[in-house]
Amino acid sequence: MADRLSRRRLGAWGRSVAFTLALSLLVAAGVGDEGRLLPVTVMAVAGLGLGCLYLLFPRGLHFAFGTATGLALYAALFVVLGRAQFPAVPEAVRPVAFLLPVLAFLGTVWWRRVEMAKIAERSHGATLEELPHAARWLVFVALIGLVCFIVPLNRLAPLGQALALLAAMAAIGGVVAISARDVVRLLIDVALIIGELSARVRHLAVPMVAFLLIYALLVIGFASAYRVADALSVTALFHGPDGVIRLSYSDALYFSVTTLSTVGYGDIRPHDDGIRVLASMQVVAGQLLLLFGFAEIMRSRRVRGASEPHLDHSGRSGHPPPPSSLPGERPATGHGGADQ
Repeated sequence: MADRLSRRRLGAWGRSVAFTLALSLLVAAGVGDEGRLLPVTVMAVAGLGLGCLYLLFPRGLHFAFGTATGLALYAALFVVLGRAQFPAVPEAVRPVAFLLPVLAFLGTVWWRRVEMAKIAERSHGATLEELPHAARWLVFVALIGLVCFIVPLNRLAPLGQALALLAAMAAIGGVVAISARDVVRLLIDVALIIGELSARVRHLAVPMVAFLLIYALLVIGFASAYRVADALSVTALFHGPDGVIRLSYSDALYFSVTTLSTVGYGDIRPHDDGIRVLASMQVVAGQLLLLFGFAEIMRSRRVRGASEPHLDHSGRSGHPPPPSSLPGERPATGHGGADQ
């Protein structure tokens, strides 16, 4: 039993690290225009830093999803802030600044790992009630970022910008270190929210599949109609970026998707009244499909709510309370259930 539990935890840890590395690899490739050091730093934080964090808090893929998304969001905001207010910072300084808040958080968590582990082991029932309290540290981080955007730091010399960036990231690191307990609570709350969402998605599997099948049918059907109409017409029925075009089937599929989704990029557009009517019919069909999808989602929600256990105000789950009386029995009155 112990070996099976250990293998299960190891497998959960491996899936968490694999997901984190995959997402971080995508983010690292996206920030590659900031030099080579920053993408390598992002990957190192994802593989080593968050890998160790998952060992301290073995809460599965939901926790990894929220934590890896937080790392991706932090990397994106760091790049935006650096490009806007610290454009002349040397490349070697950026990874150091990026690491300061991360190392401050991971170091504090490791130093207080016993206390943090107790937080992670708390029951799921009342954790989400503390979400606003757990997220209050974000206000101070946002204030530091706001100050960086308000003060014209991009007018400083490269050395001044580097020092200002390091000071800002050190301040954020201090906030994160002081609020490490709340940061862990926030990560756990996000994991619980993601777990709840995944449970809801499972109940929506049937309407989602039905929606996608009907959507694909509409796309393919109207695309075929556009292609046939253009092929049978003496003159071309569509305009492209360079003028009149004959519609290929791939172009017809692309035009059908953009029409059904009401995006309408305008690179392929009809200039025949019949095709315009057909495209309008597809738009109406798409709106009806959205109405169908919404109705099915609401119906699934009602069915799920009726089948789920009752949850009373004390947070205890169980079956709905019994009726006041059974069929054929007189209702109890008075004190102690005795008839007066």
